Amino acid sequence: MSYIVSIVGRPNVGKSTLFNRLVGRKKAIVHVTSGVTRDRIYGVTEWNGVKFSVVDTGGFTISENDHLEDEIKNQIFIAIEESDIVLFLVDIKIGILNTDIEMAQILRKKYRKIILLVINKVDNGKYMYHDTDFFCLGFNEYYYISAINGSGTGELLDKVIEVFKKNIKDSKKDRNDTEKFLPIFSVVGRPNVGKSTLINSFLNKNHHIVTNIPGTTRDSLDVIYKNFGYECILVDTPGVRKKSKIIENIEFYSSIRTIKTIEYADICLLMIDANRGWENQDMNIFRLVEKNHKGIIIIINKWDLFYKNNDSLQKDFESLIRKKIAPFNNVPILFISAKNKNGIHNIIPTAYAILKSIKNRLKTNILNKIMLPILKKNPPPSIKKKLIKIKYCTQIPSRTPKFIFFSNFPQYIKESYKRFVENKIRYHFNFKGVPIQIFFRKK
Repeated sequence: MSYIVSIVGRPNVGKSTLFNRLVGRKKAIVHVTSGVTRDRIYGVTEWNGVKFSVVDTGGFTISENDHLEDEIKNQIFIAIEESDIVLFLVDIKIGILNTDIEMAQILRKKYRKIILLVINKVDNGKYMYHDTDFFCLGFNEYYYISAINGSGTGELLDKVIEVFKKNIKDSKKDRNDTEKFLPIFSVVGRPNVGKSTLINSFLNKNHHIVTNIPGTTRDSLDVIYKNFGYECILVDTPGVRKKSKIIENIEFYSSIRTIKTIEYADICLLMIDANRGWENQDMNIFRLVEKNHKGIIIIINKWDLFYKNNDSLQKDFESLIRKKIAPFNNVPILFISAKNKNGIHNIIPTAYAILKSIKNRLKTNILNKIMLPILKKNPPPSIKKKLIKIKYCTQIPSRTPKFIFFSNFPQYIKESYKRFVENKIRYHFNFKGVPIQIFFRKK
């Protein structure tokens, strides 16, 4: 499960500095001039083994009749709406301003969120005894920090993780038993490729709004599918555009929700528009799914509109995709029409087959019997007159397949050889649509 923490407050209270502190790099622009952050920026961080997303927002102001400021406020409100925890920053050196009071009222009255009041710029001990009454903002507890040097952020993050872990326990208690063990299949892809149409075709009803306007789906929507002996949760997601194409503020958060959905899914159904073909953004989404070690099916939609009954073109189309996604290229590629329901009956059974393959555990003696002769015949290239040998391999217990190959000089084995090994494993064993990881270790 993935969580989102947003950082809000008036301009120049240190939101971007805190954001950079949490994500561990200077991703947000920080400047003494207030209001530098206008577009939303997000990153991923980890504390005590728990990963979560952090969103930096623009500065909240009271000014009226300013179109740009109104847009910034809209983005702030969207960030709050999408967040699990909101960090409300104030500046101890300046004290409480009317903008802080208005922001506090909005947070308390409009949003039922977990709000942590964070008092920033406590750069030395004397500020701890500042006479500003921060309790007047209406929050029960607050945290003193210095975003610039990191003091106090550990205690703040401990509280954040404490809230997350409580929510995880509560969500486990609240989950319906019928949903407890259901696999989650997420439909992902660029806008307007037919994701919602596919969900509607599965359900035999217009469960989701479908229009010709790209980006109609704003939220990730879950539905339970039960048919033909299969049962699962289907998730419709907003389309993921290139960053340069994300113009509307809402679309930024749609992309975050899609990323969260990929992390949450068991299998991702990557939909492609047959007319547009395989584009760079499709590759980006594919690699994102692979990076999160999720099973994947590539679905070519609208094939009937453009290339129906053209078997030769279909083979060429499929071959092109497999070349681009290598070495993870033994992925099921299905050609369908979501609108006419042509070919969609193969999708759920294929997803279940991938689930089964993810659980494949190869016996060590069989793995070594197949792989060692191949690696002996094709050893890693020698470096610095060192003859590199691979002596033993095994699959380690994990949620997705991981293999360790023991070598005398693992540090000299290049990425290209790792891809070679992965190709051979995929050729000899059934891991179709399943991401696998290869590691080389010292014997």
